Amino acid sequence: MAGRRETEEAAQFVEEAVEAPAHAPESPRLSLEELLPGSSPVQTSRNRPPFLCSARLVSLEGRRATVTWRGTTEPVEAHVAPEVEEELLVLALRNRDGVLVEVGDEGSPVIVGVLQTRLPREIHISADKVSIDAAEELVLRAGRAALRLREDGDVELVGSRISAASRGLFRLVGRILRLN
Repeated sequence: MAGRRETEEAAQFVEEAVEAPAHAPESPRLSLEELLPGSSPVQTSRNRPPFLCSARLVSLEGRRATVTWRGTTEPVEAHVAPEVEEELLVLALRNRDGVLVEVGDEGSPVIVGVLQTRLPREIHISADKVSIDAAEELVLRAGRAALRLREDGDVELVGSRISAASRGLFRLVGRILRLN
């Protein structure tokens, strides 16, 4: 009988807790830092690290930009970090890519990088020198045309129509030259 009485008392306690008025005062919420001994519950602005968030690049003028925070449409002025190349931001603006923005103590946003969230439909490479190294084989393919370079020196060029032109000397050299 004692076990049954304890069960009924527990059920009564749960019912009273559930039926408690919604306007009952809440106990003050404490953060973990307040519960740990020797810790400061509030960090000062000097030792608080900057935080990162994503934004959409709206406009770019030199090293100053306008962004909108993710989920908003209100424009915000931002600076560009010195290590971020302006050409990268021009591409991000054209491709509508997101940017990574750091906000520090002073509250002024600084663009520190570009976010890639999808595979590019087109890749444009522009540099003083481009080098592609493959240990065994390099294949360039577009539709039914292909160029294959193999480690043993074999070069294959395949296409439905191949044209070659030279503004100067056009030289074909080989121990054997076979035409058809």
